[in-house]
Amino acid sequence: MSKSIKINVLDFVQRQKEMLRLFGMGKNVALKKSGVAVRFFPFESSYNFQLATQVSKHSLQDGSIVENNRFDYPVFFPKGWKKTRNVIVLLHGLNERNWDKYLCWAEYLAEHTKKAVILFPIAYHMNRSPGLWSDPRSMSLLVRKRQADLGPDRSLCFANVALSERLSEDPVRFYTSGRQTIDDLRMLASSLKKGTHPTFKKGTTVDFFAYSIGAFLAEITLMANQDGLFDQSKLFVFCGGSIFKSMFGESRCIMDKPAYDRLLSFYMKEWMEQEQAAIATHRATADEARLAFDTMIAPEVDRDKREGFFRNLGNRISGISLRKDKVMPYEGVEACMGISNALQKFELLDFPFEYSHESPFPMNSSIEPALLNDSFNQVFSKAAQFLAS
Repeated sequence: MSKSIKINVLDFVQRQKEMLRLFGMGKNVALKKSGVAVRFFPFESSYNFQLATQVSKHSLQDGSIVENNRFDYPVFFPKGWKKTRNVIVLLHGLNERNWDKYLCWAEYLAEHTKKAVILFPIAYHMNRSPGLWSDPRSMSLLVRKRQADLGPDRSLCFANVALSERLSEDPVRFYTSGRQTIDDLRMLASSLKKGTHPTFKKGTTVDFFAYSIGAFLAEITLMANQDGLFDQSKLFVFCGGSIFKSMFGESRCIMDKPAYDRLLSFYMKEWMEQEQAAIATHRATADEARLAFDTMIAPEVDRDKREGFFRNLGNRISGISLRKDKVMPYEGVEACMGISNALQKFELLDFPFEYSHESPFPMNSSIEPALLNDSFNQVFSKAAQFLAS
């Protein structure tokens, strides 16, 4: 077995501050300490919003959000990078508007795997969302309106009100935004394989580092495996991998309680009832992505198929869960892939400081920097070793 990859002598807190100063959307930059270079590439989604009206009456309305359909994504290239035939796609969490948390993650993975790392935004997230959704003043007005309609709620704030309102209005958006992302990943992987991407050569394949809801999307992507594009893809999961039923999305960083309650109730009852009525149609049209999504909703739905899929992935999947993670608990990973699969493929860690799912490496002056360094290294050395092999 190869030696574990160790982090360079790095003050994580200091490097994070440096990265925040250096990184800017659309700005190509060379990170001198690591030799990693960041470049941006344009993407235009070809998602069929007209077809999506079959499941959501708001699809055409959502399809008019220009930022979601044409955007740039950053790629972190390691020092001395040559046109290899494998890249890592990093997928983020739910209701995030910037890449700040992920800059050191991407730099570390690029530097230690010697592979390019693509930071790909989920539909309606990051720079795929209107700037208005991140504006505290505008969102504070929406908070007051939502409080007037639903009553006071401590879980509601300007940071989560846009997603809370959208999902309360139409919980099907959780599926359609995820589905657009999966279709976009399929388009990206196809361009890499065909050699039509401006930087990567023909035959390039995709691996994934996926956090939180990004892991849910990556698992569905691999399960559907449209066009056989992900036959050999590997997936490293961090703070993710839970079955939908076990996720707990109520958070001031994610969504408020009424939105979470509505989302859970809808998918556990209304959605599954509709799916049972239409399942023959889905199978007839070979809609593998939708079938895979359904499989990931509740433990009892297609359990044998789902657990068999994770078992057959073998050494192509690995992950780390955190003991104090309330949003994506380890018990949800066991419910998703089965206890024996989870035991073989996942490691359960607990850091020696206060952390949360939303902030696994908090920039808190009360935490000893050496503890943050060690914990960061514990996660990312394992991830890099897995994805480099």
